[in-house]
Amino acid sequence: MSPEEQEQNNEKTVEHGRWLFSQTCTFLVGAVKMEDLPEASQTEIAFAGRSNVGKSSLINALTNHKDLARTSNTPGRTQQVNFFNLGKQLTIADLPGYGYAKAPRETVRQWTNLVGDYLQGRMQLRRSCLLIDSRHGIKESDRKVMRMLDKSAVSYQIILTKCDKIKPAQLEKLLITTSTEIESHVAAHPELIATSSVKGIGIVDLRATLAALVTER
Repeated sequence: MSPEEQEQNNEKTVEHGRWLFSQTCTFLVGAVKMEDLPEASQTEIAFAGRSNVGKSSLINALTNHKDLARTSNTPGRTQQVNFFNLGKQLTIADLPGYGYAKAPRETVRQWTNLVGDYLQGRMQLRRSCLLIDSRHGIKESDRKVMRMLDKSAVSYQIILTKCDKIKPAQLEKLLITTSTEIESHVAAHPELIATSSVKGIGIVDLRATLAALVTER
């Protein structure tokens, strides 16, 4: 493919992402056990990450909604897998955060088991977006999830959040170290996307990347 053709293809992908994420997005269901998961034949994308990493804020930014997915400064606020339908073409799953939660230990265990079972057993799941807070980088709890996804051959992509909270030089260093680390993870997508839900950084790129998964079906 020539550079001109590549550029045209990139423009088409960006435009498709813009169009897809401008479609109506509605809440489907909140699942607290595997039996609650909605039946769906369309492409499904999951957003996973540590508590308070910014999953809900990123989903709101992608879909141009202020409160589609609830946001909170309290870690562990999302206590179920929340499903959303975007334009009857894409299902978005907002997973409970891991790593910390103000909830009883038994409840946290149930969330953890549900997330693990969902990620490993959801046939229509095309990709998991594994969100990493740019201020902290990959933590051991993230690595545990990454190893689980590697073992289960579930494709996942690292999405850095809150990149406006660190200096450009720090972000560049983080991108390099993170890229190096994921080279040893067989299920990790090689492309990293740095985002800021507040500043809108990386939103266009992430929309295009996810829309391409719908196109590839």
